[in-house]
Amino acid sequence: MGKIIALLAAATLAACASTGGGAGGEDKVVYHFNEGLAQATNGLRNINNHLEVNPRAKIVVVAHAQGVDFLLKDARDKNGNPYEVAVQDLKARGVTFEVCEITLRNRKLAKSRFIEEATYVPSGVAEITKKQQREGYAYLKP
Repeated sequence: MGKIIALLAAATLAACASTGGGAGGEDKVVYHFNEGLAQATNGLRNINNHLEVNPRAKIVVVAHAQGVDFLLKDARDKNGNPYEVAVQDLKARGVTFEVCEITLRNRKLAKSRFIEEATYVPSGVAEITKKQQREGYAYLKP
């Protein structure tokens, strides 16, 4: 009986390793920002921690409502640090930052007010849904 359990455990480990299910596999995660600068600060820290443990993770930040504010030019955290520097660092590590165009319309925000690392999607919530259901992304909301 013990040999059967050992064989099953070995087979499971081999299957996880071959499918990327191990610790070094590619995570696909969508981070949802919609609550403002405090959430952005926490989320950016979470993303850095995630990449520290798994640098191959594919991470997308989808921002809407008040969650877009950290991507505005000259946005700063409570210590006066510009968010743009943190975003540039994460972008260089493969993270993408998507802004909801419905939010832009509703808040009357021009794309010219945003840092160049921001990209745009028609709807933030629709993009999150697509990433989860069709593209297999895990969902995280800091």
